[in-house]
Amino acid sequence: MTSTTSRDGGRRPRPGRPRRFTGRAAAAVVLSLAGALALGTAPAPAAAARPATDPLARYHDQRLHWKSCLLGPDDTTGKELEQAGAQCADVTVPLDYARPDGRTISVAISRIRGTDTTHRAGALLLNSGGPGGQTIGDPPWVRSAMKDVAARYDVVGVDPRFVGRSTPLDCRWPTGSMIRGAGTGRAAFGRMVAFSADLARRCRTHAGDLLPYATTRDTARDMDVVRAALGERRISYLGYSYGSYLGQVYATMFPGRTDRVVLDGVVAPAGYGPRLLRGTEEANRHALRDWADWTAAHAVAYGLGGTRSAVLAAVEAARSAAARTPLRVGGYRVDEHVLPVIVFNGLSQDNPKAYGDFAEAVRDLRRAAGGRTVSPSPWLASTLKFVLTGDESVYGSAQTSILCGDVPASHDPETYWRDLRRAGTRDRLFAPVTKDINPCAFWGPPRERTTTIRDDLPALLVNATGDPRTTYRSARTVHHDWPSSRLVTLRGADQHGVYGVFGSPCVDSTVNAYLATGRLPSADVSCPAP
Repeated sequence: MTSTTSRDGGRRPRPGRPRRFTGRAAAAVVLSLAGALALGTAPAPAAAARPATDPLARYHDQRLHWKSCLLGPDDTTGKELEQAGAQCADVTVPLDYARPDGRTISVAISRIRGTDTTHRAGALLLNSGGPGGQTIGDPPWVRSAMKDVAARYDVVGVDPRFVGRSTPLDCRWPTGSMIRGAGTGRAAFGRMVAFSADLARRCRTHAGDLLPYATTRDTARDMDVVRAALGERRISYLGYSYGSYLGQVYATMFPGRTDRVVLDGVVAPAGYGPRLLRGTEEANRHALRDWADWTAAHAVAYGLGGTRSAVLAAVEAARSAAARTPLRVGGYRVDEHVLPVIVFNGLSQDNPKAYGDFAEAVRDLRRAAGGRTVSPSPWLASTLKFVLTGDESVYGSAQTSILCGDVPASHDPETYWRDLRRAGTRDRLFAPVTKDINPCAFWGPPRERTTTIRDDLPALLVNATGDPRTTYRSARTVHHDWPSSRLVTLRGADQHGVYGVFGSPCVDSTVNAYLATGRLPSADVSCPAP
């Protein structure tokens, strides 16, 4: 989901990205299913068969050329894929599906073949979120989470169009993210209006020919070309965060072509769009309080105080100082627009490593607020590089283009200003981020209407009660709308992305049993946080 992220071991977000969920599995990272309900395993209906005249035949019938995933000696992702026995290929797809004989682009995929051909369950396609998140490197850690079930699947990572190793879309931004805090007062908001308008202008200038085709619907169409090129009549699917919405769109556009569907960190369709972070404020405040409790318990290590209130006061001291004068942190200037983004990015993974990274960052910011010379800790340095340089312009460009291309946004800055004024001063950290204007206010209208999601998808939904990105309320909404779904709840964790990530044997074994049998639990499953 749009937020900033990481991909190192321990399944915490990688420093330097909005903590959207993505990444490699932790060293570890859900119930025996008596009386399971058989859903999602019926043969694909005749509608899934190839039409007599297929305008996409040359794409569906293309022969994939499998090759090494290693791009060079410094390609860490390629090395991990190589060690796991993966191969990679480029799938050719039309830029514009209305003109299949026109310009083409490529979608990069990786695959680790299943070894149990006798009990083969097919291909499991992955998407780890964003939008804009790379997934090509994910098959190794997903197979680890699947345990013995992995042998029955070809596990396939797909970098969506314009993402990662696929044909890129780069607006040449001076930042890796459109996300900022609105700041305090009308003048600060005016700076964000100008900032957002400039990002949109850069996209029109440098990627205007691609923008109309940066959509979830076109990504879903690409997925179906991948399915056909792999020789599969149906695919199973594992999608995290934004990937849960992509899975809903694919299953709606191509009914009968999905088998077993797992959606983790569930996005409710009604809440998806350019301002999809609205409504997450309370979940983020809850996550911040829980982090403060943990940090207070480690006061000797981080020096931010021995109580929750003392730790939160340290955060507020840094915020208020940045609102007066930008803080100097290494070679960066952290102002009232950037500091709330750092806090927002620090919350989404409920584990000691992620908590410690964020505590070090707050310690650095507080020291800078006190006038001390600060060399930022690794996580903070990477986050600042992501937010304040163009090093990852491609990520932010693709993420924003998809959000703006999917759902229309208000083009009136006053709409956003009224939202901010209604939020008032009670929340100076999260509301200025979730309610701020963004480049979609200066975007052209979407090329297609938003997908009306089907209401009968037999899927396994997974969500933590304290998820600060895709809230538990969102998951419950989707579950209510899909009577044929089951919901696996991780209770007591402020965690975004659970299966194979958090380390819950209850969640992991529940998902694996479904992947193994195709049978959903007979009832919803509740898992306590370890």
